[in-house]
Amino acid sequence: MDKKELIKYLKSLGLTVHTGTKARGHQGFYIKGRIDISKNVPENKVVQTLLHEFAHHIHSELEPDMNKTGGTLSMLFKTDSDIFFNELVKVTNFVDENSLFVRLYEHKDRVKSKILEYENIIKIYYPKFQRSKKFKEFDKYIKKSDARYLLKYDRVKLIKGGFFRKTVKLYTIDNLEHDFNDMPKAFSAYIRLKSCQKKQSKISSRINRYKKYYEKPAELFARLVEGLYLDREWVEAIAPNVTKRFYELLNNGYYKELVILKKV
Repeated sequence: MDKKELIKYLKSLGLTVHTGTKARGHQGFYIKGRIDISKNVPENKVVQTLLHEFAHHIHSELEPDMNKTGGTLSMLFKTDSDIFFNELVKVTNFVDENSLFVRLYEHKDRVKSKILEYENIIKIYYPKFQRSKKFKEFDKYIKKSDARYLLKYDRVKLIKGGFFRKTVKLYTIDNLEHDFNDMPKAFSAYIRLKSCQKKQSKISSRINRYKKYYEKPAELFARLVEGLYLDREWVEAIAPNVTKRFYELLNNGYYKELVILKKV
């Protein structure tokens, strides 16, 4: 079944289908009987994107509050969901390589490496330095320096003086040695270490946020449907328990009009 036939089938079920939209910032979007497909989706991925959103529609009929709750695997597969979760994650990783967060993990590793680099510089001058404890020598120095603002931000603009006589100073973490030429090397390394720790925390937060999205039952189910369309044999190989149960329910009519998956 090609794109036109699939869209015709979806519309015959009473669904509204729009292609060439912004899809609310996604490749595709489903809500209350409406499927939007982004104009940026490559032609060879339109069918799988339509199937992904159609899977959300089927899921919403099983769990009407799916959009708010993310759904449950126990309802989707009518059995204990724990045995399926890991298999579904494997399918998701196959269908969408972004779910592996390769770039984010690489970035996190680079930042971690820089943290160790700055820590080693500090230990040249302060061998007993530990990241988990207060750096008293630094704290004493930084109280009287404008560099203290760089502990919170990598770039700051300070405006000093009265209404008519203002002094504007721009400080950046990259120009520490130039802006604060009396700062000991260990202290500039510590400021950069703290900056890297903030970056590391932000990256971890992004990974956790994306992971939470990808591991929603609604998304796991939709990517299972995508995977079966893309490469049925491979998905059956990496997710034997999930696919066996999926076919049982599909053949028994549990997934209703998703039976069309047999023809695409």
